[in-house]
Amino acid sequence: MNDNQLLRYSRHILLPQVEYAGQEKLTQSHALIVGAGGLGSPVALYLAASGLGTLTICDFDNVDLTNLQRQIIHNTASVGVNKALSAQHTIREINPEVEVKTVQKKSTQTEMAALINAAGVVIDCSDNSETRYTLNRICFAQKKPLVSGAAMRFEGQVTVFDFRSKASPCYHCLFPDAGVGQELRCSDNGVFSPLVGMVGTIQAAEALKCLMGIGESLQGRLMMIDALTAESRTVKFARDPACKVCG
Repeated sequence: MNDNQLLRYSRHILLPQVEYAGQEKLTQSHALIVGAGGLGSPVALYLAASGLGTLTICDFDNVDLTNLQRQIIHNTASVGVNKALSAQHTIREINPEVEVKTVQKKSTQTEMAALINAAGVVIDCSDNSETRYTLNRICFAQKKPLVSGAAMRFEGQVTVFDFRSKASPCYHCLFPDAGVGQELRCSDNGVFSPLVGMVGTIQAAEALKCLMGIGESLQGRLMMIDALTAESRTVKFARDPACKVCG
């Protein structure tokens, strides 16, 4: 790192769990963020501010006025602009040293597999089950850590599937009923603005820990947050031997 980077990241370097070696890892790391909405906004902002070398941000959607209540990486001038591109513009203002790559269309499974292969960690900030199950399958096949988050109304959840460990369960172990029932969306059910920030910042923290190899991750634990009651709890879960993905 150069002198400017040492100064910019000095508060990280002061942490004994991070120090120079950990920050150097971050500056050489690559994270894939799938979704630049409510969850993807704080994830991208904190990973960029923390000094990741490369971020790839995937989102085919454009910024809408209704997004601005919670998707803090975008602003009023971004309305009508692709979300990944809008996020790239904001990150350049925060930390121009971070290389931001954008994917502004729906990716095929082959394309997504190539994106995951290039990354050291994948952060699932999507809002639909199809994407979540697809990312889970590909990350398991490639043994890449996957940080998963979701938020709806006043309730959110976060967990980590670190497939570098043979003991890690997968998303399908936790939620085996793919494609069953009606998809819940914020546009129909609403979402409390700060909740996505609470979930997204935890996702960012878990991604940073995965990349640096520090602390204890949420692997095998589902953290659930209730913003209305200001309560959270963590539930343990294990790998399902009968899981059709990792069993």
